[in-house]
Amino acid sequence: MINSEFPVLQDSSNESGQGDTVSLSLSVSELEDTGEGKGKKKRGRPGRQQASNKKARKSPVDKGGRRPNGMAQQNGEGGDPSTLFEVVKLGKSAMQSVVDDWIESYKQDRDMALLDLINFFIQCSGCKGTVRIEMFRNMQNAEIIRKMTEEFDEDSGDYPLTIAGPQWKKFRYNFCEFIGVLIRQCQYSIIYDEYMMDTVISLLTGLSDSQVRAFRHTSTLAAMKLMTALVNVALNLSINQDNTQRQYEAERNKVAGKRATDKLELLLEKRKELQENQDEIENMMNSIFKGIFVHRYRDAIAEIRAICIEEIGVWMKLYSDAFLNDSYLKYVGWTLHDRQGEVRLKCLKALQTLYTNRGLFPKLELFTNRFKDRIVSMTLDKEYDVAVEAIRLVTLILHGSEDALSNEDCENVYHLVYSAHRPVAVAAGEFLHRKLFSRHDPQAEEALAKRRGRNSPNGNLIRMLVLFFLESELHEHAAYLVDSLWDSSQELLKDWDCMIELLLEEPVQGEEVLGDRHESALIELMVCTIRQAAEAHPPVGRGTGKRVLTAKEKKTQVDDKNKLTEHFIIALPMLLSKYQADAEKVANLLQIPQYFDLEVYSSGRMEKHLDALLKQIRVVVEKHTESEVLEACSKTYSILCSEEYTIMNRVDIARSQLIDELTDRFNHSVEDLLQEGDEADDDDIYSVLSSLKKLTAFHNAHDLTKWDLFKNCYRLLKMGIEQGSMPEQIAVQALQCSHYSILWQLVRITEGSPSKDDLVALRRVVKSFLAVCQQCLSNVNTPVKEQAFMLLCDLLMIFSHQLTTGSREALQPLVFNPDNTLQSELLSFVLDHVFIDQDDENQSMEGDEEDEANKIEALHKRRNLLAAFSKLIIYDIVDMPAAADIFKHYMKYYNDYGDIIKETLSKTRQTDKIQCAKTLILSLQQLFNELVQDQGPNLDRTSSHVSGIKELARRFALTFGLDQIKTREAVATLHKDGIDFAFKFPNPKGAEYPPPNLAFLEVLCEFSSKLLRQDKKTVHSYLEKFMTEYMMERREDVWLPLIAYRNSLLTGGDEDRMSVTTGSTTSRASTVRSKRGRPPLHKKRTDADESVDGSWVMRNDTIQTPGGLQTPQLTSTVLRENPRQAAEHIPEQDSSEPGSEPDYIHNPQMQMSWLDQQKIEDVNRKERGGMNYMKARSGGVRQQVRGLMEDDAEPIFEDVMMSSRGQLEDMNEEFEDTMVIDLPPSRNRRERAELRPDFFDSTAIIEDDSGFGMQMF
Repeated sequence: MINSEFPVLQDSSNESGQGDTVSLSLSVSELEDTGEGKGKKKRGRPGRQQASNKKARKSPVDKGGRRPNGMAQQNGEGGDPSTLFEVVKLGKSAMQSVVDDWIESYKQDRDMALLDLINFFIQCSGCKGTVRIEMFRNMQNAEIIRKMTEEFDEDSGDYPLTIAGPQWKKFRYNFCEFIGVLIRQCQYSIIYDEYMMDTVISLLTGLSDSQVRAFRHTSTLAAMKLMTALVNVALNLSINQDNTQRQYEAERNKVAGKRATDKLELLLEKRKELQENQDEIENMMNSIFKGIFVHRYRDAIAEIRAICIEEIGVWMKLYSDAFLNDSYLKYVGWTLHDRQGEVRLKCLKALQTLYTNRGLFPKLELFTNRFKDRIVSMTLDKEYDVAVEAIRLVTLILHGSEDALSNEDCENVYHLVYSAHRPVAVAAGEFLHRKLFSRHDPQAEEALAKRRGRNSPNGNLIRMLVLFFLESELHEHAAYLVDSLWDSSQELLKDWDCMIELLLEEPVQGEEVLGDRHESALIELMVCTIRQAAEAHPPVGRGTGKRVLTAKEKKTQVDDKNKLTEHFIIALPMLLSKYQADAEKVANLLQIPQYFDLEVYSSGRMEKHLDALLKQIRVVVEKHTESEVLEACSKTYSILCSEEYTIMNRVDIARSQLIDELTDRFNHSVEDLLQEGDEADDDDIYSVLSSLKKLTAFHNAHDLTKWDLFKNCYRLLKMGIEQGSMPEQIAVQALQCSHYSILWQLVRITEGSPSKDDLVALRRVVKSFLAVCQQCLSNVNTPVKEQAFMLLCDLLMIFSHQLTTGSREALQPLVFNPDNTLQSELLSFVLDHVFIDQDDENQSMEGDEEDEANKIEALHKRRNLLAAFSKLIIYDIVDMPAAADIFKHYMKYYNDYGDIIKETLSKTRQTDKIQCAKTLILSLQQLFNELVQDQGPNLDRTSSHVSGIKELARRFALTFGLDQIKTREAVATLHKDGIDFAFKFPNPKGAEYPPPNLAFLEVLCEFSSKLLRQDKKTVHSYLEKFMTEYMMERREDVWLPLIAYRNSLLTGGDEDRMSVTTGSTTSRASTVRSKRGRPPLHKKRTDADESVDGSWVMRNDTIQTPGGLQTPQLTSTVLRENPRQAAEHIPEQDSSEPGSEPDYIHNPQMQMSWLDQQKIEDVNRKERGGMNYMKARSGGVRQQVRGLMEDDAEPIFEDVMMSSRGQLEDMNEEFEDTMVIDLPPSRNRRERAELRPDFFDSTAIIEDDSGFGMQMF
């Protein structure tokens, strides 16, 4: 039995005084010493070694070797490794040689050699301590480990097994190899001496139970590798036992005359010795397993658990007779539920090595039945790597026994072929291929191999694939299915001959006929296989992008493209002819030509097939009016008309003939419709609509300017506006066609050298079309309004001031700026059609019986409308204050449009920080005014509506980020506008009553944390200009917003705070700070500094300050003049009230930063303010800021988010961009502010990975 402590050492021949040193031989191994293996000593206290049997050892000075305690011995060279740890770490010597040296040392003095090995394990754990010979002799195991624990380096949590870098990665490999080689070299005698293995196992057992992670981790890895080496020894012993037994049986079965009695006795003795050795090895393995593995496989550290599971998998694979049973498998099964993905991954990989060997399946049957459900559920693991390995394991289980998995188990894996994560999908594709497409009958396969086409072996498999695709009702992504099967079923998916025959040939007698749905599915799958072969990369949404193909992959791609071209150049016209009446099939088939190698038409003399294709496309255009089919035809013509191919002229003639015919038909139909007016019948309307749809589809990809389609489209639109009787589909198509016509004209002008007449003509066309679109915004038909709105936004973007950039100043006449009326109508459209209540939308959908997909489509359309208008704001085409009506809906419509509004806010801030801040405060003012109109002047400050405005303000405050210097002026301007709004109107009842908008100051409090300390004083001084002595003395509830806002400005300052309860002022905060020792630098601020702070407000007395803008029922931002035209309409100063909207727009000083005006007066103050900020981060002012802030006992969360405790939980639940922050213990507000993330930034979101079973798509 192995003791839990080190064996008590005897003083073995150390009388010479050299017992503290040990030397290693460079060449002698254990195998050369025949005397060691002849007998074994009894386990227990080792006997004293005879001095006569020992070789004389050289002194350290003579050899320049190692000290036995592991300490480095300085030698003359100075560069040789002096400890076993350093030798293994450097890895310059072969491990066989290193182990042989240690074995020779062990033979000379096993105590000193073991001491060297013990120090090796201690140093591999990163411990600086060393076990000395006295400790080894006199101290117990636990005492030695406790002593080593005390000498551990606590400055760093790293140790050799966790340090990153190639050197330490190599060390881990050398460490494991050393243990394996050591046992292999000692397997014939030393490991049976009842001393070496007892000592090592006892040490590793004690270390593995340590509370020090480094000891536990290192000793567990060593013990597991030691166990693996012992398993190999036990396996060899088992094999030798079997061989000896066979030899003994063979010899005993001989006739008496030929039987060798001596040989039988020798074989019996050998068998007995092998059995004793086997028992010894099993005893060692049991000690390691029960003393270390059973405790460490559930260690708190995931790496340690992973080591245990990885190694037990190796034991089961190497020695399945001993370890592959339920007693050991249960540990792997239990660990499948581990909370760490890396441990679950090791479990699955360990099981994969077992299930790969089909001969082991009988032993795994009970385990499979018990843990199969868990393994199948892990295919949905939140860790993609684990999910992939789980699918591969399920595939191995299926391969070994198809009966092991139920249909439900298989279906759980089937749907993963549609996963957006490609490795998961590919693994599921391999499972699907193994289950459905693998041929298991060799005779039937040989018989079918002689057949081709629809009767080939792939014929039935393709039918099965189509059936599987159709039964996947939850997924309709054929491209994903093809990509998932591409690696495992490529031969099947590239059998285009079979697919074409299934579609074209009539079925033989007794063969099942493909239905319409099956044909549509087969065509869709076939087109996807063509795309995959031609492009050689996964479909959109799966993978990180196009990767660089290898030479072999490029060759395969070229060969596949040539193959599919040869097949479908001939077959495509026939397929189109057969399915020309089916819009869905034709739309899919017309995608095939874009993957052709079009040179084959001319090089292979296949022009007749090109003519057949063009003829079929023309027939399709004549028969269909569906937009998908027409767009596919247009795209096909565009590809075939590429100038790089010689077939271009032939295709261009066919295209021109088709357009001529369509244009003539359209012109005649328009004339008939205009003449008949209200008396037009359905045939006239259909004739116009069908021809217009076709021309619009072609105009998208082809320049049809010479056919002058704009003229008749404009006539149709004008008639519809004047008479109000134009069908909505005709109006929508006419708008779209006119839009394409304008864009093609612009392309011609930008690519050439336009004359002045060309520019004037295009400007006249654009101006008239913009006017028509503006008139269409009031149309009764929603599709017409939406189309007009989108085209207006697109054209205003295209013909904006950016048109002249890039040396295109000549295009200045084409620049259009929307006037106030147009801006107002665009904004009104957004408010009416985007920000609508869900209840209203549901009511409108109930009549049409819209399903969930249609609701999603409607939301997508509304998002496009909002994005189109937001772009106009971002690019300064629509005035930025118009965004106030967008920003104020951020909270209410966060789930639908939060990302768009957030991006708009971010981009507008990059354009103009101050203007963006004014827009933010304006949106809050609008919400406040709307609330006052609904509830009256006496607001309930605890109501959900007021809380909603404050929450929105808090979100806005978070968008200013962490750098208060960059946002300094913007935040100060925001506070100034807020104060002006709060005190703008006096109370009609008298001065002793609060102003009607005073409650707005409570909303403004949310931005106080974004002010620098010196700016808080400036804003406070500005606030005091509006306050009377009477206001300062009031403490009633109606004055609480003023008190709260004033206190928020005084936080961290020297001024007295207003007491809410007593009505008196107190200097408690400053008193506490003075007790903590304020730096004298702050006390000695000069009067000049104070006067500079005050001058910011005093200077502003001569400036007209903008107040809150008026908020009409709809909006307060659009009915005003364009800033670019402001110079022509600047009114007299007396004509507008200071602080009014006209004053805000036209006063140039209002466009200047409030703080900039102060900096102009005193530049020195600006420099001091900047320097003070930099010093506060590194110098003595840091102590000053700490002294100002340490007395504030607010929680860190409130400091970061500026929210009350009661609202913190709600904010975390409602706002997805907030996150829990683990900040350092420093209470310095300035230091903490530097660590705050921008909660409004999507990159600051921390995803919760605590859940299991995350959805894969």
